Amino acid sequence: MRILLLCSSFNGLTQRCWLELRRAGHDVGVELAVSEQAMVEAAELAKPDLVICPFLKERVPERLWQAHRTVIIHPGPPGDRGPSSLDWAILEAEPEWGVTALQAVEEMDAGPIWGFRTFAMPSEAPRKSALYNGPVADAAVELVVEVAGKAADPSFAPVPLDYRSPDVRGRLRRAMRHSDREFSWEEPTEEIVRRVRAADGAPGGRSVLGDVPVRVFDVYRGPELGGRPGEVVARREGAVLVNTGDGSVWVGHVRLEQEGAVKLPAALALGDRVASVPERSGYSEITYDRSDGVGVVSFDFYNGAMSSDQCRRLASALRYAVAQDTKVLVVRGGETFSNGIHLNVIEASRHPELEAWANINAINGVCREIVGCTSQLVVTSIGGNAGAGGVMMGLGADRVIIRESVVLNPHYRTMGLFGSEYWTYVLPRRVGAEAARRLTRQALPVGAAEAVELGLADRMLAGSRLDFERRVLEYAERLAVDPGYDRLLAGRRQAREVDERRRPLDAYRAEELAEMSRDMFDDRHEFRAARRGFVHKVRAQATPEHLVRLGGLSGASGSGGAGASHM
Repeated sequence: MRILLLCSSFNGLTQRCWLELRRAGHDVGVELAVSEQAMVEAAELAKPDLVICPFLKERVPERLWQAHRTVIIHPGPPGDRGPSSLDWAILEAEPEWGVTALQAVEEMDAGPIWGFRTFAMPSEAPRKSALYNGPVADAAVELVVEVAGKAADPSFAPVPLDYRSPDVRGRLRRAMRHSDREFSWEEPTEEIVRRVRAADGAPGGRSVLGDVPVRVFDVYRGPELGGRPGEVVARREGAVLVNTGDGSVWVGHVRLEQEGAVKLPAALALGDRVASVPERSGYSEITYDRSDGVGVVSFDFYNGAMSSDQCRRLASALRYAVAQDTKVLVVRGGETFSNGIHLNVIEASRHPELEAWANINAINGVCREIVGCTSQLVVTSIGGNAGAGGVMMGLGADRVIIRESVVLNPHYRTMGLFGSEYWTYVLPRRVGAEAARRLTRQALPVGAAEAVELGLADRMLAGSRLDFERRVLEYAERLAVDPGYDRLLAGRRQAREVDERRRPLDAYRAEELAEMSRDMFDDRHEFRAARRGFVHKVRAQATPEHLVRLGGLSGASGSGGAGASHM
């Protein structure tokens, strides 16, 4: 079947839908909803059997849905309507939520239903981004495949929306206003956490911190300290601890409410206002745990972005772990495994090019610890999506274990960068030179199953992230007591020695950095513009050329360009 994905951005969910539909044998193209005219022309030229909108903020033009069967994937249960569905679900502590596939009609979110999924909401308020990228995305991908199957059945007819039906439990909700996102630090911690997480990662909770209006993101409960609500009493690893009405919260990120400001680690954004605040334990992005045979370095960086400081701390943690008497080292990422260098911190720096240079060198230090470890076997646990240098960082291990729902983007093209992180060594070593060239030049996503087929990963495991992490740990524990462990470790050492004699790691690093210096300082591929567009969420003016050609739906509109868009 010929399917056109119409979307506001080629985000993680849209990429998963594209991958699953292709694996199911469909011919799939992509068009960004940059304008009503572009949407209509794309459908007219591609002549799809079905249009699916997995992530669409814009209204589907009447000319399009009248001419082509068009199905909207709405992040709410049947009957739910409105543009702020997940925000309200979190804020109002809904016990159950869902995703609905419905046909586009004149009235938004009111079309006949093709299918739906429901799931239990976490008891603790989830971050909106985690809810969207987790159970919502899982349900949406299942629905998209189901919709494609139903569309091929000439006898199928969607069910009209009927609020008398017991399956229809949603309702029309208005769009959230600025006032719905405002909070006072005098409120209880629970209410602050819920309101901020309902707006994370955009547009953030609204408050005042250090006498400055801010958008607040990335919050966690802190200890009960007492003190004046709103006072910043401690900081740690870029986060600040703020008193609330009945306790405190750790605030990981804020964006100042001023022209040109970007979302940054809270302590960095507040600068001199919190410079004299004391350091305090109780918050950490990086942890180390061990058993008799296995050490685990866990890191969870917000949105997978890794600043120079975070990279240095992670490299230090890896050096500590490698020095222990364990047999297997597990390198475990968080909700997002890694997306490489921290573009927001770079853009906000007084000298962005210098910060970019420092950042790429710092993340290279992390990769060197993984690639160069020969005293233990190394397992990377990729339970969340990864992109660019974040993918390459994970490839230096002996075993790469990937969660079934993960999407990898093993390329740097959309940022106008050659890339570093020893990718010219670790990527061809795993997939071969020809596949490495294709992956980095095509700039297309890779699903977990395909990653295993290509050799990017060694094993794929299903289940929730917690189940996945438990099974990876069990695998590492079996590896540590494997009768052939000494042979496996000797093989790692020998391979590293042979590779080092053939061409030292330093040579790969030097060659990559020579290319990166031209990208970062000479701006030969417009890294500066791509970075600014990403950080400031500049809307794409056309569907990038490498997406236009997806799936063979020839004739789709778009004039090309190197944009990048993430939720």
